[in-house]
Amino acid sequence: MDTSRFPSFPSDFVWGVSTASYQIEGAVNEDGRGPSTWDAFVAEPGRIHNGDTGAIACDHYHRYPEDIALMQELGVDAYRFSFSWSRIQPTGKGAVNAVGLGFYDKLVDGLLEAGITPSPTLFHWDTPLALEETGGWLNRETAERFADYAQILGEHFADRIPRWITINEPVVVTMLGYGAGIHAPGLALGFDALPAAHHLLLAHGLGVQALRSAGASNIGIANNHALTWSASDSEEDRAAAGLYENITNWLFADPILTGTYPEALAPFLPPVPDSDLAIISTPIDWYGINSYNPTLVGAPTTGDAALMDGHALDAALPFSLREIQGYPRTDFDWPVVPEAFTQLLVSFKERYGESLPPLFITENGASYSDGPDDAGRVQDQRRITYTDAHLRALKAAMDAGVDVRGYFHWSLLDNFEWAAGYSQRFGLVHVDYQTQKRTPKDSYYWYQELIRSNLS
Repeated sequence: MDTSRFPSFPSDFVWGVSTASYQIEGAVNEDGRGPSTWDAFVAEPGRIHNGDTGAIACDHYHRYPEDIALMQELGVDAYRFSFSWSRIQPTGKGAVNAVGLGFYDKLVDGLLEAGITPSPTLFHWDTPLALEETGGWLNRETAERFADYAQILGEHFADRIPRWITINEPVVVTMLGYGAGIHAPGLALGFDALPAAHHLLLAHGLGVQALRSAGASNIGIANNHALTWSASDSEEDRAAAGLYENITNWLFADPILTGTYPEALAPFLPPVPDSDLAIISTPIDWYGINSYNPTLVGAPTTGDAALMDGHALDAALPFSLREIQGYPRTDFDWPVVPEAFTQLLVSFKERYGESLPPLFITENGASYSDGPDDAGRVQDQRRITYTDAHLRALKAAMDAGVDVRGYFHWSLLDNFEWAAGYSQRFGLVHVDYQTQKRTPKDSYYWYQELIRSNLS
């Protein structure tokens, strides 16, 4: 095999793929699973592209052996999935649903038998509806219930799961779920959503403590981060970009890694007890970064709404996101700027120094809609090009001294892409949602070769 065409990584570098429960499992009404906030949200007219829901999704709940076999053939070291909280505790508290927990027993045991390290996320946005109805992440009690849930999972799985992730992308839950109303629970609170950010971070810290007390180890978080560029050197644009960067990046990293919130956000945050910050900054073993593309930010302009994740935010916000021009774009209309990935990772090393634990890239990938051709082959060269360029950008950051230990591609399967429904395809494996047929794409075989080349 010609390995020269692949970027080279250390022999102990972890190669993985990622998914999330509501995006792939389906079986939303089976075996005692309780409803989540996303089940309620997708039922509201106009919320989701084409009226799509995750009721069936990729039917992973029934087809997980096939998906494990795909990962085994792919050759990944690790699989990042997420537990469905309401499948395990139907109301988010109280008794455990033994059948729901048993599904994850089968999944974890199947992964271990296939030589794949289970690397679960405890919460990937699907809050139990009963908790949402009492305030969700605006209610401090939800963080306490999360700690109970983490304790249950730690006690049950600590002997079989060697890598843990507490929460996925609290910034997206806060900004798109509570701030802009684009994701569940669909509230449009603007800056009044920031208490949700604090409670999510508190839940992370409490979750780390609960997992450790249950005997679990090797614990991190998966935070979404994007390099922020100012639209110009004007004072107004730089101030707007700085505020946006604090809200989307440092609000969610500083408390974990330094035990403080960014000083610039003090006017927007409620008083926070030092004891909460001590919990939030409970030491973690590694820090996960999800990243896809940079953002270009300027001062607000008349009639110009900010965008996040391809969605419009409130035009009254004190910043606006501008289109990054001069680069290729994914089918989600996200700019492809690999060098920004390098810059982002280096900026973490520069900002946190010795306080920065080892990093994992817990998500990175691209949406391209290529489907099977007449011969049944999915030729998604654009995904290969994107992934190759971002892995080379990642290696450049490592060569600059950033300690990165692994990479999880988003995603193993095409899946339910939240508010975009099934209109976006991020998978290495194509899913025909009518038949549930899985077809490995050209990018799947490229990733397979990449992994093999780094083992030789």
